[in-house]
Amino acid sequence: MSGKRSLPRNVFIWHLNGDNEDRIPLGGLVLTAGVTNTDFRQMLDILLINSSDCVVQNEHGDEILRDDQPLLPGDYTVIADSVEVNNEVAYTRAHSVATGTRVKSFKEQVQARDSRCVVSKVENRRAAYDFWLGFEVAHIFPLAYEQQWVENNYGRWITIDLPQGDKINSVQNGILLKSDLHQLFDHYAFSINPDNGYKIVFFIDDLDQLAGQSLDSRLLNDPRRPPDSLFRWHFRQAVLTNIRGIGEPFHEQDFPPGSDIMGEIQAGPKAAERMEFELFDRLAHHMEIL
Repeated sequence: MSGKRSLPRNVFIWHLNGDNEDRIPLGGLVLTAGVTNTDFRQMLDILLINSSDCVVQNEHGDEILRDDQPLLPGDYTVIADSVEVNNEVAYTRAHSVATGTRVKSFKEQVQARDSRCVVSKVENRRAAYDFWLGFEVAHIFPLAYEQQWVENNYGRWITIDLPQGDKINSVQNGILLKSDLHQLFDHYAFSINPDNGYKIVFFIDDLDQLAGQSLDSRLLNDPRRPPDSLFRWHFRQAVLTNIRGIGEPFHEQDFPPGSDIMGEIQAGPKAAERMEFELFDRLAHHMEIL
């Protein structure tokens, strides 16, 4: 599935080389509802080092300012003496369901806090009798990368202390989503921009007309809500995954019964990274793996 993120793009980002006026491709974007010039410039802040020193123009030569005007399809040129693309790692990630002894309390706390999909705002009217089919608890920062969580001290973002000190499984690192949206969230197909009204930003075609809406205000007003830093981390990963170069590969999730799952993963893109994610994701739901 390598390259599939770039196939439907209708926004293309270039660097104009001043010496010979050649345009160097930097990446691109699938434009969805609600994306403004401000969103686009914030994405460029992530994609490029020192992007604030750059001038960004559309194909008509108009400068793109940080305003609320809708971004339009087309070619956009970054004009600067030199442009450095951010080489920060985009963590390989696939769908992960919060099941296992270690995440039981985490799952229950997120369900109790949210009781609805915080993106679509669809209520789980069956929650009263503990029936959650169709709704799943999602980690914002994936449990499989707990070592990176500890090494980068991301636990400092968690303000609700847990008796066991397991901050990555704090209610603040989780949100409740409809099952289909959980898959898309884990694959960085959409994210939430906390620096522009908690806007829901889709990086692929939005089939549910959620793009451009805002995260559920009831969650944002809850003292147990996720911190902005976690939403910002996920949004940063989504930008790097989707708009840098040709984008990161999508990973197959639909393995029919009896198929050679390991063999298919090994034959797919970024096999080593995907295998590492799958291994640590499964282990981390039951035990600490540091």
